Amino acid sequence: MKETVLDVLMYLFENYQEGEFSDAEYHDTLREELLAAGFPDEEVGSAFAWLDGLAEQRQLPLVFGPYRSTRIYTREETAKIATDCRGFIIYLEQLGIISLEMRELIIDRLMALTEEIDLERVKWVCLLVLMNQPDAEEAFGHLEEMVYYHGEFKH
Repeated sequence: MKETVLDVLMYLFENYQEGEFSDAEYHDTLREELLAAGFPDEEVGSAFAWLDGLAEQRQLPLVFGPYRSTRIYTREETAKIATDCRGFIIYLEQLGIISLEMRELIIDRLMALTEEIDLERVKWVCLLVLMNQPDAEEAFGHLEEMVYYHGEFKH
């Protein structure tokens, strides 16, 4: 089985504290552990680049139109993120689990993946983005409960 960037990220999520893998000072130690666990070096490097990209995007100011405006996806986004995946993101917005800013981070991080995007991957990216947001513990808890304990989403 070919391991993907998201497989590496999911492994980090499930086996380490957030601070351990989002802090660059731990990357060398984690890289060695991930390689020992059988992940390819290229995918490990790409996973850390993905996390660095998330940290960089978090620092950028985002400007939005009027509240409750409709997000129009670009051609590239609609080609990569399927309708059911976009619907799931809208569903999370409507529930108040993610903000407009988080939605944009999620879309950005989905677009940064090289592998095919399906609903399961979207759920994981949402969890990873929420986990890395300050003051998003409650939203993270809601989404984690939905993903782990409620199975399928109704949207």
